Amino acid sequence: MKKIIFAVPKGRILEELMPLLTISDIIPEADFFNESSRKLVFTTNRKNLDLVKVRSFDVATFVKFGAADIGICGLDVLKEFSSSEIFPVLDLGIGKCRLSIAAKKSVELDLAKRSHIRIATKYTSIASNYFSELGIQAEAIKLNGSIEIAPTLNLCDFILDLVSSGKTLIENDMIELRKILDVSSYLTVNRTSFKTANQEINQLIKIFDAA
Repeated sequence: MKKIIFAVPKGRILEELMPLLTISDIIPEADFFNESSRKLVFTTNRKNLDLVKVRSFDVATFVKFGAADIGICGLDVLKEFSSSEIFPVLDLGIGKCRLSIAAKKSVELDLAKRSHIRIATKYTSIASNYFSELGIQAEAIKLNGSIEIAPTLNLCDFILDLVSSGKTLIENDMIELRKILDVSSYLTVNRTSFKTANQEINQLIKIFDAA
């Protein structure tokens, strides 16, 4: 029997996912919890299920190309990738936050008065599509981290990023202007895997749904 590969994201979402894994009776091997471990693929108590632990954006890539059969992806990642090969099957209700536009308090905050903006984000596709619908030309600058510092260094006036408590924005003298997407994490499936391993994957979906 072919093993099902399950890609999970590192960081906060994984912390929120762990109780769901426990309730679902999916127990990773000890090395999964060892931050110094060099292992990339981890076994579980289920003989036909292995875990891989990667960055959240990489989960979508693994699932899209079939390297992982299932994965946990935030709605922000799913919208940015927008691939027909990634099939979201269940909102897990974890990793809740929002994707918002923010700016320094000192800039002109009325987006309606602008025809062109420069915005720093790792969500370049979402940004371009969103502002295109508003009739605003957006120059989306791709950054993968330290996005809040971009306006301070005059790289841009606006950023598009995930916001949870808003503390990071406050600490960087920024203000949240507009929420464009509520985000939570979804159980996602590779479309081909869903066809070829339908029984095994459907069983996992039911387990998570019940949990």
